Amino acid sequence: MEGRHGSVAMGANEWDNQSRLYEAYNELHGLAQEFETPFDAPAVLVVGHQTDGKSALVEALMGFQFNHVGGGTKTRRPITLHMKYNPDCEVPLCQLVSDADPTLAEEKSLQEIQAYIEAENIRLEHESCQFSAKEIIIRVQYKYCPNLTIIDTPGLVAPAPGRKNRALQGQARAVESLVRAKMQHKEFIILCLEDCSDWSNATTRRVVMQIDPELSRTVIVSTKLDTKIPQFARPSDVEVFLSPPASTLDGSILGESPFFTSVPSGRVGSGKDSVYRSNDEFKQAVSLREMEDVTSVEDKLTRSLSKQERSRIGVSKLKLFLEEMLQKRYMDSVPLIIPLLEKEYRSTTRKLNEISQELSTLDEVKLKEKGRAFHDLFLTKLSLLLKGTVVAPPDKFGETLQDERINGGAFVNTDGLQFPHKLIPNAAMRLYGGAQYHRAMAEFRFVVGGTKCPPITREEIVNACGVEDIHDGTNYSRTACVIAVAKARDTFEPFLHQLGARLLHILKRLLPISVFLLQKDGEYLSGHEVFLRRVASAFNNFAESTENSCREKCMEDLVSTTRYVSWSLHNKNRAGLRQFLDSFSGTEQSNGAGNPISGGLSQTVANEKEDNKPRADVKLSHLASGIDSTSSIQTTETRLADLLDSTLWNRRLAPSSERIVYALVQQIFHGIREYFLASAELKFNCFLLMPIVDKLPALLREDLESAFEDDLDNVFDITNLRHSLGQRKRDTEIELRRVKRLKEKFRLVHEQLSLHQVM
Repeated sequence: MEGRHGSVAMGANEWDNQSRLYEAYNELHGLAQEFETPFDAPAVLVVGHQTDGKSALVEALMGFQFNHVGGGTKTRRPITLHMKYNPDCEVPLCQLVSDADPTLAEEKSLQEIQAYIEAENIRLEHESCQFSAKEIIIRVQYKYCPNLTIIDTPGLVAPAPGRKNRALQGQARAVESLVRAKMQHKEFIILCLEDCSDWSNATTRRVVMQIDPELSRTVIVSTKLDTKIPQFARPSDVEVFLSPPASTLDGSILGESPFFTSVPSGRVGSGKDSVYRSNDEFKQAVSLREMEDVTSVEDKLTRSLSKQERSRIGVSKLKLFLEEMLQKRYMDSVPLIIPLLEKEYRSTTRKLNEISQELSTLDEVKLKEKGRAFHDLFLTKLSLLLKGTVVAPPDKFGETLQDERINGGAFVNTDGLQFPHKLIPNAAMRLYGGAQYHRAMAEFRFVVGGTKCPPITREEIVNACGVEDIHDGTNYSRTACVIAVAKARDTFEPFLHQLGARLLHILKRLLPISVFLLQKDGEYLSGHEVFLRRVASAFNNFAESTENSCREKCMEDLVSTTRYVSWSLHNKNRAGLRQFLDSFSGTEQSNGAGNPISGGLSQTVANEKEDNKPRADVKLSHLASGIDSTSSIQTTETRLADLLDSTLWNRRLAPSSERIVYALVQQIFHGIREYFLASAELKFNCFLLMPIVDKLPALLREDLESAFEDDLDNVFDITNLRHSLGQRKRDTEIELRRVKRLKEKFRLVHEQLSLHQVM
């Protein structure tokens, strides 16, 4: 008698220990989900395709029906079921954990839980994002429940290809992404459901093995066994199905071989469509189906099943296997959980102290001090980035030249072509700060310095030869000036705007990189978003206004050099022009000695018949004066008369006149280009880059002090900040209490388990 009472007492103690263990792990799982803490809370994750029978299998494991099941996509949020065996619960005792406050759980009937799940599925179905990774958490106590935590996931979809199936394809990607994210948790046991009679078809395994390639934490379950047995014609086919070869299904899976289950169709309820009047009837039907499956398999094999084979057929066998495995993992993890909880407790305590410290500094004097200190630190980081640093990772903050062109704009000529980025030094390197600024300026020099004068047509020359206010002769020097300044203005003005946009982009990128450096060094003002937005806005406004002012200065230079031609500035190669004229005179003499004028005229007539083709980059060596300077017969007066006749009084565009215009345009254009290039680079360095160094600090400080004088609450948003910090403090205090309570629970469980092992 005493022995029996002793065993009963021992059983009661063991039940209490297990109850505490499951309760502690259920709370740990909730804490891990809510606060995203890295606790290994073992659970069973059910993964399968639509219509594989996922939700029906979960209900059969629990011993009662509760879910929204049927064809198509029903489960749109993962459903976490913390199941706990309680022999005193004749009916399922269910609690639905609040989405708003996970510390609260409201008791619900099965009908209310089913209605809630259906409502959530319908709500998500009509939203743009039709699936949610946030779990519906249900706590269940029941006399038929196993001690398990099961997570039912949305069913995977294998849509047909084609454009008309795009919506279903997008849905399939969303579901697979959600399921893959859940499977990433190493502590989860994956319950992989396959609805197939040939193990060569790895439908669900294809997704599972992307996360668990060796299937070392995966249990394979073949569902709907009752529909598959009749499909096999020979006993050997059934043998292969029950014990697949290693070449088809690797033996490293949990349990070493698949499980086979069947769940009878039909719902529990009092309606005319209901098959079962109670959950007890449903559970009996599951047990009956299991026995019928064993009989059906034995009949097909024409032999009795071995003990090992029987241990793999039926929901009850799967439930027992999962419960024993999860219990072992729970017990093995207890000694490892306690140090993690200790670490989390210290971390949460430190976080609470930091929040309390921040709340204590919410007075005007201390906030002003923090604002001024942040101002100085921010400027220090800006200066560091311009001078050069390697603290910020280039893979995160750097830009290649191609990225820079996409984000900040490219240098594009009037013909719409871009210079190949690979020819620019350091083009493939991911740069930021001063190094990126220098590369952009080097590209500007490279591109603009290589820009040639656009083509000139004969029509443009003739149109530029108008009439003077005092005579109707032609003035080819004026013609060349008109053409050159127009071409230069149209060519170089876009480059000016492109340079401003590019450098402004580079300077604005300094802000997020500086913030990263401040965060890295622990100098960032977290929680003061209003103040930080004000600093960022002041910096961006300063950069934009400075760039605009600098560009206007450069435009003044471009306008001045394209409005009035000073030969000392625009024609710096007069010696080259004179050398060309001398060489051309010699050429004309050798080609047409005797009567150079008549020769020039005949050549002019011939050239009049040519098409008005554009000419660009005519070298000075191609010029012709049209005058034989070596003729001893012609007098100076005669040569002057001939020159006037062929240029001033003759509207026919002779080759000599055309070439002179071409040469002068080239000279003027190149002079403008050299001046523009040097001026733009100098001004952007002086009036854009340098103000960041020497003017920005004073401007930011002035803006800051002005804001401090007006209304400090608008600068730091003290009211909302105090409310936000207060809420964070309350949440952290709740988290700290939960961690402390869990820590004590696991310590007690560990002591009880250790004592039980000693006894």
